[in-house]
Amino acid sequence: MSPFKQITQGLSRFKRWPKIPLGFRLFLLYFVLVILTTYLVSSTVMREIKPTVRQVSEETLVDMANLLAVMAREDLVQGTLVEGKFAKQINSYGMREPNAAIWGISKPAINHRIYITNADGVVVLDSWQQDIGKDFSRWNDVYLTLRGEYGARSTALDSSDPLSTVMHVAAPIIHNEKIIGAVTVAKANRSVQPFINMSKYRVLSWLAVMSILALIVGALIAWRINSALYKLANYADKIGRGEKANKPTFRVFYEYGLLSDALEKMRRQLDGKSYVENYVQTLTHELKSPLSAIKGASEILQTPLSNDKQQLFASNIESETARMQKLIDKLLALTKLEQLPELEKREVIFIAPLLEAIKGSFIAKATNKNALITIQCDSSMQLMGDRFLIQQAFYNIVDNAFDFLFESGQINIFVEVHQRMVSIKISNTGSCIPDYALLRITERFYSLPRANGNKSTGLGLNFVEQVIKLHKGELTISNIEQGVLVEITVPTP
Repeated sequence: MSPFKQITQGLSRFKRWPKIPLGFRLFLLYFVLVILTTYLVSSTVMREIKPTVRQVSEETLVDMANLLAVMAREDLVQGTLVEGKFAKQINSYGMREPNAAIWGISKPAINHRIYITNADGVVVLDSWQQDIGKDFSRWNDVYLTLRGEYGARSTALDSSDPLSTVMHVAAPIIHNEKIIGAVTVAKANRSVQPFINMSKYRVLSWLAVMSILALIVGALIAWRINSALYKLANYADKIGRGEKANKPTFRVFYEYGLLSDALEKMRRQLDGKSYVENYVQTLTHELKSPLSAIKGASEILQTPLSNDKQQLFASNIESETARMQKLIDKLLALTKLEQLPELEKREVIFIAPLLEAIKGSFIAKATNKNALITIQCDSSMQLMGDRFLIQQAFYNIVDNAFDFLFESGQINIFVEVHQRMVSIKISNTGSCIPDYALLRITERFYSLPRANGNKSTGLGLNFVEQVIKLHKGELTISNIEQGVLVEITVPTP
């Protein structure tokens, strides 16, 4: 097989590897580092605890041996060491029972052994009363001390038991600047082993606790990193689909905040460019019809006409101009609305007074059509949002309801609250929306002919939809038995 094919197969196998989230990968790396650090620290500390404790013990034995050497000097010089006061004190010391509890470890008896040798290395006093008269001059503690050097040794009582070693530290007994003997203090290493074990246990326990805490912190940080990435990815995905999305904020990972700011800036620039293109295209298309009418009427007015016809074509120009003005005003309002990522201000809005005010605005239309407007809304019902935008949205819905209302018809407004959502239902008795138009009824510039044959700008319901989206609500339009039902659902305060 050629090297190229091997590389290709290797890459294909790599592509089939499961995708592991970045946060989990970071946590795995962090986990390995924590475990490795814990192992290295624990192994190092475990190695150092035992020799450190023994070094401290040896330092204590040195002080004790020198103190005893000073205390034993007079009796050794006078030859009364065996029957003297010092010997009695040493024997009494060996039989004491301290019954101490040192950091939770019991100490029922004295662990030190003390023996004194003369200038020849012969034991003349032993606190254990077992080696008196024996020659210890060959042992390093006595041999080195009698030569003026630091004397110490560690001897195992049982070669198969490493804990059976005994530490011996000697100090010289000096008289007239001459070494006349040596005091040796011995301590079994087994007596300090409980302290070594306790220290190891505490160190390992704290290392385990700190490692677990470090892993928990690492897991939280990895989770926050991963969730922040998902927020950015979701935000970018919504931007790519052209949906409105709130820019994510990051209090800890400010670098992600910089990236979200860059995405937001890019979104605005792309939205602005795309929106201008669509705006120009739609505005050009919609203005073409009234401009043609105005141009035709103006050309006819330049020819000899009767007063009635002049008045007719002048009225046509005025109505088409008003239509153009209305179209431009609504487009500008919709443009501003669509550029808002979220509401600029929010306030508590009592629904009943707002609907009554809208009802009052349609008194003339209701009189002309002999229509009735009914409102069923409790005075306590309210929502949170922009009062002006909500009022304009409700006004557009009622205005549309009047455009398709039958003569002597009825417009019903019913408000209820369910599970912290307020539902405003506006229905009329009029012509239903054709099935083919139901899915497009909120599209910009999509309009159905009214009863008089005229068409609207097709921006009213699109405006309503944008307002409801800004209020985190939902707009539903459906046919009912005798007309059309428009339902708006928004969260309560």
